[in-house]
Amino acid sequence: MPTEAASDPPPSAAWEALSDGALLRLAGDWRGRASLPAPPAGLAAGQQLRVDTQDLTHFDSGLASALWALAGRGARLDPAGLPEGLREVLALAGSGLASAAPAPRSRLLSRIGLQWAERLDRGQTTLRFVGEVLQAAARALRGRTAMRKADFMHQLQATGPSSLGIVSLVSFLVGLILAYMGAAQLQRFGAQIYMADLVTIGVVREIAALMTGIILAGRVGAAFAAQLGSMQANEEIDALQSMGLNPVEHLVLPRVLAMLLVAPLLTTYAALVGMLAGLLVAVGIYDVEPIEYLVHCRDSLTLSHLGIGLLKGTVYAVLVALAGCRQGLNAGRSAQAVGDATTAAVVQAIVWIVVAASALTMMFQRLDW
Repeated sequence: MPTEAASDPPPSAAWEALSDGALLRLAGDWRGRASLPAPPAGLAAGQQLRVDTQDLTHFDSGLASALWALAGRGARLDPAGLPEGLREVLALAGSGLASAAPAPRSRLLSRIGLQWAERLDRGQTTLRFVGEVLQAAARALRGRTAMRKADFMHQLQATGPSSLGIVSLVSFLVGLILAYMGAAQLQRFGAQIYMADLVTIGVVREIAALMTGIILAGRVGAAFAAQLGSMQANEEIDALQSMGLNPVEHLVLPRVLAMLLVAPLLTTYAALVGMLAGLLVAVGIYDVEPIEYLVHCRDSLTLSHLGIGLLKGTVYAVLVALAGCRQGLNAGRSAQAVGDATTAAVVQAIVWIVVAASALTMMFQRLDW
């Protein structure tokens, strides 16, 4: 809006016909003036309506309302000649700006293009974040990092021992389910003892890692996103950057390394609990001797199965940490944005886990491991 002069000229408005529409020339002080002259009779719906505000000195919301009503008659209002304040008000009002009122087909294509552009932007943000984490990890290996030992130990406690309770419960119940399902089929052939092989291989190779990853996604990944999102909303991350501290090294790296360290331990613990649940079902319901069950477990458990299970559990846990920290660092600055980031972190982590599980399973099967 131009600077107020000592005496402002009275408001004036004049229409000028154009080949593809009409031009409205506005001049003077339009504060308190909300009426515009009627457009030319030959202005058809869909034609462009340009506005010349070069001589406009002042305006208020009344002029924006009048232009909005004018655009609502079917003309396509070109925002190029409007002051920035008027453009912003009309954009919020959802007026028929020329750039915002395409044909239905163009509107659909624009919406699809915008969605893909947003997805590409999120993908670039994720790749950039993963690259920064890898660079921070490389600096940590060389002893050049801002990560504090106290932060790392705190995250170890939060991700490891604090998760044992829920991991124990879920792993035990899943082990029971797997043992019941396997025994119900094997009993038809009188081969209940082989449920030990089924439970051991299934739990150690696949289920323990998968259940641990999903549990960590709901418990730890959500906590990472909420913590970092709250710091982002409170401008604490901006404060770290203003002090010359790298947020990835200071906040993300301790969480990722903690998950990397506790993942094999939690996966091993979950596998042991699942095997114990299978033992209880085999001994208590199907009258399998405990020693015989343990011998079959020992014979079926190979280094290949154990290594694959631990590798999968570690990969899933790292993906959970990356998803939680990525969503937290890129959250908005409101309570709603923090909640959205927490939800997105859990969903993204579970999707990454399922994709990684499918890819790793197919790869190991093709390699005959």
